Amino acid sequence: MTSLLESLGSFSLDLFQRIGELWLLFVRTVGYCRQALANRRLILLQMVEIGVNTVPLVAIMALFTGMVIAVQTGYQAVRFHLEGMVGPIVGLSMTRELGPVMTGVIVAGRVGAAIAAQVGTMKVTEQIDALETLATDPVEYLVMPRFVAAVIMLPVLTVCADIVGIAGGLVIAVTQLDRDPRLFMTGTFRAMEVSDVLSGLVKSAFFGMIVAIIGCYQGLTATGGAEGVGKSTTRAVVLSLMLILVSDFFLTVLILGGKP
Repeated sequence: MTSLLESLGSFSLDLFQRIGELWLLFVRTVGYCRQALANRRLILLQMVEIGVNTVPLVAIMALFTGMVIAVQTGYQAVRFHLEGMVGPIVGLSMTRELGPVMTGVIVAGRVGAAIAAQVGTMKVTEQIDALETLATDPVEYLVMPRFVAAVIMLPVLTVCADIVGIAGGLVIAVTQLDRDPRLFMTGTFRAMEVSDVLSGLVKSAFFGMIVAIIGCYQGLTATGGAEGVGKSTTRAVVLSLMLILVSDFFLTVLILGGKP
């Protein structure tokens, strides 16, 4: 019993310490965002890495996600003579949930791992210590550009995912369900509201914060050479995915306000 309590206490202390360190890193990063214009070159480089280089993966994911939604809902809708609902279901599913969440998952797997590996390698090779010796704050030089770039590019990627996903649904509706493309698009846009798109963009910006902060934190706390960097990278991806899914629920409840 004593050893169990000691283990539980040690785990709790370590958990609260990490939460505190994450919060302090977030606060410092937000504080340095005031100097974003002075570091615009670093931010633009990260925007290319996080956003432009991730577009193909997001597009492929969104295309087949939209097609799957159309296939699943289309054949069920035929049974109940609700073929006109395929477009609205695809549009609302992509803009409200699947667009931002799947984009966050893709970015967490690709970019979150890369951020943790890059920063972690700099940590274990003492490059971060060298930055501090040169009076350069690693948070300003490494974390803030990635944070700003992720917050900007995640919504952009989500818009791309929404468009491609709806296009994939349109392809299935026309080729497999014999739907008129004009009726499909008209029904989709009639069912969607600006708030549906904005809610997805708010979520994606929040997911960008999670991916950037978690990746940088795991990199900054990496120890133990190449093995430690590998473990930090794995933890960054797993923790980012978990927080994206958990926060998605709470953000959905908060945005909808308990209303359907």
